[in-house]
Amino acid sequence: MRRIPLLRRVWLAALFAGGLLANSALLASGLQVAPVSLSLLATQNADGLWLSNTGDTPVHAQVRVYHWTQEGGEEKLTPSRGLLTSPPMLEIKPGDKQLIRVIRVGAPPNGDGAVEDAYRLAIDELPIDAQGKKGLQFVLHYSVPVFVQPAGMVATSPTLDWSLQREGKHVVLQVANRGTGHAQIAGLGFVNRAGQRIQINDGLFGYVLPGATMRWPLKQPATDFTGGGTMEARINGAQATQAVSLADRAH
Repeated sequence: MRRIPLLRRVWLAALFAGGLLANSALLASGLQVAPVSLSLLATQNADGLWLSNTGDTPVHAQVRVYHWTQEGGEEKLTPSRGLLTSPPMLEIKPGDKQLIRVIRVGAPPNGDGAVEDAYRLAIDELPIDAQGKKGLQFVLHYSVPVFVQPAGMVATSPTLDWSLQREGKHVVLQVANRGTGHAQIAGLGFVNRAGQRIQINDGLFGYVLPGATMRWPLKQPATDFTGGGTMEARINGAQATQAVSLADRAH
């Protein structure tokens, strides 16, 4: 199993080592992915996404599929053949683009209590010979969520239970999803009873899959949440609010 980031990221582990940022040229990649997520209806066997190269050198990439679950508040990925991608390895010339087909294998989720299934496509740029050029090479990693809707359901939706739990001087936000579909949480903020807003996160905060419970430690001190208030966030793009109070975590 493998943990996965919930946002596209650039691997820069060695970028600042030894002051290289100031002393070396950077070889930037032009790999782009669109769209940033896919949702397959139960009646839909395949969909696709585009990989494009906006740079001036060829891009080599590979695509792998993982079944995505959340257990014990952790993201977990397991290699899976529930979805197949074609092609799994590719080269894209400068200015070109390549369609990646995402194909569902087998039946969609079905039966009593069936909920949306979730996968992640790990799209990794592969390092290539920089043709004698000096400098560091960016290597991009994209993580694209793919959701498969259950049979017989027109649309899935999340049903969320929010809570704030005190742990020492800090707070953990816990969100449980009792619904049939995922919740993408973004633009998270807290408004206390005096009307003061505390911005927790501007962009994507995280996902909660159906049947899962996720917990996130917050950077803000517990005193910011004393007295309770209202959590505000965009859930799957729609603005939502939820009254919450601060509780000590039971041991």
